[in-house]
Amino acid sequence: VRKIGDEYFAYLEECKDAKACTVILRGGSKDVLNEIERNLHDAMQVVRNVMFDPRMLPGGGATELALCDALSRSQDSIEGISKWPYAAIGQALEVIPRTLAQNCGSNVIRTLTELRTKHSEGLHTWGVNGTTGEPADMTDLQIWEPYCVKAQTLKTAVESSNLILRIDESEEHTSELQSLRCISY
Repeated sequence: VRKIGDEYFAYLEECKDAKACTVILRGGSKDVLNEIERNLHDAMQVVRNVMFDPRMLPGGGATELALCDALSRSQDSIEGISKWPYAAIGQALEVIPRTLAQNCGSNVIRTLTELRTKHSEGLHTWGVNGTTGEPADMTDLQIWEPYCVKAQTLKTAVESSNLILRIDESEEHTSELQSLRCISY
C-alpha cells in the first residue's frame, strides 16, 4: 500500500503471467487530466496498431509526395477523361506536406519545390521536418507512420470523394428532371 496525495493505493507487483495493469493518472485540473487520458489512449492505440501490423511508412508528408509523384508519372499513360482523377488525387495529396510547411512557418513554395525534386530523383523518404519546416529525410529523423493508419486514411478520402461526386451528380440530374417537368407542363 502506498499513499499518493491524500489517497492510498494497493499495488500488486511481480505477479506471474499478469494479464492486466492499471495506470493511475494525475493532473492539476480536470481539463489537464482529460487531456492526459486522451493522449495516453492515443499512444496505446498506436502501439496496438503497430503490434498487429508492424509495417511503417515515412512521415512528414513523404508518403503523400511519393504517391503524388507516382500518379503524375502514370497519368500520361491513361487515355481519355480517366486521367483527370489521377491528377486531382495527386494535387490533393500535396495538401499534407503543404500544411505541415505552413504550420512551421517555412516558405511553402520553396519547400514543396525542393521535395518534388527529391522525389523525382527517387528519394521517396523525404518530407517536411515538423520542427523547422525544412525538407528532410524522414529516415534520418526517425519519423514513421503506421501503414494501417495511412492506408485507411487514403481509402476514406477516396470513398468520401466518390460520395460527394455521387451526391453532386444526383442533384444535377434532379435539377435536370425538374427543369424537364417544368417544360412539359
